[in-house]
Amino acid sequence: MPTISFRDKLKYRFDNFMSKGTGALILALLIFSVAIILVASAIVLLFNLDDGGGDLPQQIWNNLNRIIDAGYLGGDEGNWPFLILMLAVTAGGIFIFSTLIGVLTTGLEDKIDQLRKGRSFVAESGHTVILGWSPQVFSVVQEIILANESLKRACIAVLADKDKVEMEDELRDRIEDTLSTKIVCRTGDPVDMDDLSIVNPTAARSVIILPEHEPGSDAATLKTVLALNNIMGDTDEGPHISALIRDSRNLPAAKVAGGGRAVFLTATEIIARITAQTSRQSGLSVVATDVLDFSGDEIYFHRDDALTGMLYRQAIQAFDESAALGVRRASGDIQLNPSMDSRIDAGDSLIVLAEDDDKVVLSRDKEPAVDESAINLSDPPQATPEKTLLLGWNVMGPPLVHSLDGYVAGGSSVHIVAPTPPETEALAGELVNTTPSVQIADTTDRAVLDSLSVTDFHQVIVLSQEDLEPSRADAATLATLLHLRDIADTNNASFPIITEIFDRRTQDLARTARADDFIVSDRLLSLMLAQVSENRELAVVFDELFSSEGAEFYIRPVTQYLESSATVNFHTLVEAAARKNQTAVGYRLAKFASDPDQDYGVRLNPAKSESVTFSADDMVIVLADD
Repeated sequence: MPTISFRDKLKYRFDNFMSKGTGALILALLIFSVAIILVASAIVLLFNLDDGGGDLPQQIWNNLNRIIDAGYLGGDEGNWPFLILMLAVTAGGIFIFSTLIGVLTTGLEDKIDQLRKGRSFVAESGHTVILGWSPQVFSVVQEIILANESLKRACIAVLADKDKVEMEDELRDRIEDTLSTKIVCRTGDPVDMDDLSIVNPTAARSVIILPEHEPGSDAATLKTVLALNNIMGDTDEGPHISALIRDSRNLPAAKVAGGGRAVFLTATEIIARITAQTSRQSGLSVVATDVLDFSGDEIYFHRDDALTGMLYRQAIQAFDESAALGVRRASGDIQLNPSMDSRIDAGDSLIVLAEDDDKVVLSRDKEPAVDESAINLSDPPQATPEKTLLLGWNVMGPPLVHSLDGYVAGGSSVHIVAPTPPETEALAGELVNTTPSVQIADTTDRAVLDSLSVTDFHQVIVLSQEDLEPSRADAATLATLLHLRDIADTNNASFPIITEIFDRRTQDLARTARADDFIVSDRLLSLMLAQVSENRELAVVFDELFSSEGAEFYIRPVTQYLESSATVNFHTLVEAAARKNQTAVGYRLAKFASDPDQDYGVRLNPAKSESVTFSADDMVIVLADD
């Protein structure tokens, strides 16, 4: 065993003391200063080096001034030993203060570095916490900012395993105006409870979990939910959690992990449902986006004692500037487009679409002005088989084909073209109305696309290639989309093209001036996630709206409801739809179908007293069960 010398022990203790940080260094300099002052004062008095220097307190004061102010030495007089000693005291003072400046500078730099690391506690309450970092974060933050617009002071705290400064720079580049919302970024692992505590989730209004685009991201989401529940304990208080699950097979485990606190959205299935719906109905993509984002009309739950006892048929006419969608019963059950003869009971709330909650006001007119002479109900045409062209294949393929099968008539077909063989054997046995066929080919090859007779299909859907990284997959998808648009223009044909794109910058490149075309991306999930984070009950509403079961949005010819070229108010159109047990929520004017400034002719939630002249090509947006 080696012998430890006194020098080694002293050095070891000195190192430990110095490693304690800036405070310890300042304390050491203070001790050194006091030692110099006391020793020098004692020597002066002991050897009587200064005849007129006074007693010990006076000597201490004089030496303190010499340490603080090097110029004080210029006024000293006396013998050489005294002057040499005072010179040493002054030199010690210079050393002490120069060292102090260095210590303070280093300490300040260390503090700035710590702040840059984003490890300080977020002393906020009622804020929104976002856990994780993905391309969706920009859309989510933007929507939360819009949701907070009416608040004087709001905060969004982002925690991710990413450099704080990088996060702040990216958010600053993508989001121009944060309005009244402050954005705070912190670096940490959302799975770690100590790191989670940094963003103060127990005092938050809501928590949003964003998974990465990586295999196994659902496992990280479940761990984060468990960590949050451990922090918040068994209490029912605290924020509700909204999270995305990539694989629907993990949903049962997620619900167990979340208990009653978390709401989960299955990303792949939701995008597949929306894609299936928008591919079959021109303009429905505009409706879906308008309903989901905070910049357009939003869904509210409105309770009013004046509605108690009303029939649903009466309630949908009772608001001039908001459109009813259904009823939330006092028990919590959500009923979209219920029977027109169903009654609104005490404790029930009307589910409405409105520009803002202060626009949900009962109309003073007790009886709506309905033009009976303009109403002309006709049955929709018999559904016919549809042909769908599906270019590309990835994890969204199976739920997309399943969703399409729930909408189309029997005898329909879907032709799948992909560079690698898709697994469709099990899928084919589960389909009822659709027959799948597969072709192995490069979907970016113009010769391949020309050979497919694209114009013969009712709709074309382009999926990203799952074996490529997002940027390369988007490049291939963009090439396919450009070929398809050129084929449509060359043949003077019109068919909807639904395209899946990951990167937001590529989405801007692929932006189109046709409502029949739609860019499917994670932005829709971001919008839905932001809405659910503000009101968790909306998850049930969205689940029914964007599924093939229950009530959903349809865009149908106005001639199924009104006389051709009729000029009527929206009250009349609402009444016409109600006689078919449908809830009218808007219309689409054909003359603006190619005008993005007019939302491609789509008008959601128009004022019911507003008169409109409809042509035979115009459409009605209704909420219906089929």
